Amino acid sequence: MNHKIKMIFKNNNFRNYYNTKKILTYRALIAFFFILAVLFTILINIYYLQVVRFKEYKLQSIKNHIKLIPIAPVRGTIYDRNGIPLAINRISYQIAITSKNTNNLNKTILNLRNILHFTDSDLKALQKDSIANSYFNDVPIKRKLNKKQLSYFTTKRYLFPGIIIKKYQTRYYPFGSTLTHVIGYVSNINDNDMSYLKKTNKSYNYIATKNIGKLGIEAYYEDLLHGEVGFEEVEVNSSGNKIRKLNKQLPMSGNDIYLTIDLKLQQYIEKLILNKGRIAVVASNPQNGEILAMVSIPSYDGNLFVNGISSKAYNILLKNKDLPLYNRAIQAAYPPASTVKPYIALTALDAGIITKNTTIFDPGWWKMPGSRKYYRDWKKLGHGNLNITKSIEESSDTFFYQIAYNMGIDYISKWMTKFGFGQYTGIDLPQENKGNMPTRNWKTNRFNTIWYQGDTVPIGIGQGYWTATPLQMNKAMIILINNGVVKVPHVLRSIGKKNSKMVYNEPFSMNVIHSNSDYWNIIKDGMYGVANRLNGTVHQSFVNTPYKAAAKSGTAQVFSLRESEIYNSRNIDESLRDHKLMNAFAPYDKPRIAVTIIMENTGNYKIGSIMRQILDYFMLNKIK
Repeated sequence: MNHKIKMIFKNNNFRNYYNTKKILTYRALIAFFFILAVLFTILINIYYLQVVRFKEYKLQSIKNHIKLIPIAPVRGTIYDRNGIPLAINRISYQIAITSKNTNNLNKTILNLRNILHFTDSDLKALQKDSIANSYFNDVPIKRKLNKKQLSYFTTKRYLFPGIIIKKYQTRYYPFGSTLTHVIGYVSNINDNDMSYLKKTNKSYNYIATKNIGKLGIEAYYEDLLHGEVGFEEVEVNSSGNKIRKLNKQLPMSGNDIYLTIDLKLQQYIEKLILNKGRIAVVASNPQNGEILAMVSIPSYDGNLFVNGISSKAYNILLKNKDLPLYNRAIQAAYPPASTVKPYIALTALDAGIITKNTTIFDPGWWKMPGSRKYYRDWKKLGHGNLNITKSIEESSDTFFYQIAYNMGIDYISKWMTKFGFGQYTGIDLPQENKGNMPTRNWKTNRFNTIWYQGDTVPIGIGQGYWTATPLQMNKAMIILINNGVVKVPHVLRSIGKKNSKMVYNEPFSMNVIHSNSDYWNIIKDGMYGVANRLNGTVHQSFVNTPYKAAAKSGTAQVFSLRESEIYNSRNIDESLRDHKLMNAFAPYDKPRIAVTIIMENTGNYKIGSIMRQILDYFMLNKIK
């Protein structure tokens, strides 16, 4: 019995021993495989970090002690045709805060608030800049430090850890409001600008740039003027302080550009028309389409916008009833009035509606067949018997009522489109208005009504639904001068050097109107008579000129008088007074200048006298 008990006990011990050993073995295997899995995972991660993502983490490691500092390019200078600088760069100083040097940006800015006189809007702008600049840039705190501020921060720099003084280029327009409507201006990059730069993959190039071209040449040729950003690599310590320079990629300066504008002519015209109301003048070279002067009065100083204009100053410009921000030369659309009579006459000749021998009797009015409607001539008693030359010289309305009625709107609009009306001129300036050359479809779409014959009649004298910009009127005159050949108006003359190859030349000319050469000569002879024959409407303004000019004037009605009313500018509100217009070119045999003038709601100023003085200045001073 005892033996059996001993055997059972012995067997149980063996069984327990065996089970315990088995369990320990399993646990050892599990631990082994677990350790193996961990080691395998570690090896995989080491491979992933050391091989797969080596370049990425190496770059991040480098960034911890290497900082890329962008260097803004120098913006190109803008010159007039004679090399006079119109837009330049000047050195200014700013203080900036390095985002890695200062733990609390807002605290630092607040400490400087009393010294620099920050407003709440300034603080918001700084906070926005600090977020946008992230890794690369220092955040500008105060631009355009005056001498006192610069001296203070130079001597007290130790009181402001993380504050640095930096030089930067700021745009400056030495002639103030002169040519602002042509040159435009640069101003702070806003959200819309940044969206455009990102969309066009150009934002990287502006990482060190505060301003961008907003209007005029500055905006149109932004890509030429801006240049390419550069970078400097510097090694920094754990506090973000510079230890040494490692590498430097210099920025590429923007291109200098030369305009077709003659500054002296521009200044002369501006001085001549100063205080004479709202006026636009375009002077061009009819041989190649170069704009020699483009004046829009009143104007404004582009320097106001460079560093950000105040709300108060901007509201003053916006609320000015004379609209100084408005470039009248390319944006304002006026009835072209009698300045278009030469083009209407040429169209009638080409259509066979009239010949050079056609005569029409002008009693001072014209009555549309089948209607009681009378269309009055500006000369109450009329001009008597008229041929095409005399009708242009004396600017008969009656003559052109008749031929416009005979041609119809379809033919007129087709030809006037060839002269550039209702079309963009191609000028290298933004925000151009293309005016309106009315057609049947245009009236249907605009007013949901048909075109009547009576609508065509005032089109013959440049009134009705017809509107055009001063530049369009100037371009049409150049097409007439060149017998149907278009010279695209432009203000860019050359890039890089004053005497480098012209940017615009003969390839930008095209023949759009094919007509009998005799017709062109007949029309231009009529314009010659306007300025030089005794019956010409502006003959008195051109008496005794040592050169021969050709001209055509016009008066655009802002509102219609009743039949019994007599026009008197003194008794009419200024906004309802007529516009005065004039086209002229000289010398007649080989024109070197073509000038268009528009005087808005003018009073007693003689537009012919102004035109004469502009031509005298150009011709007699031998401006090239």
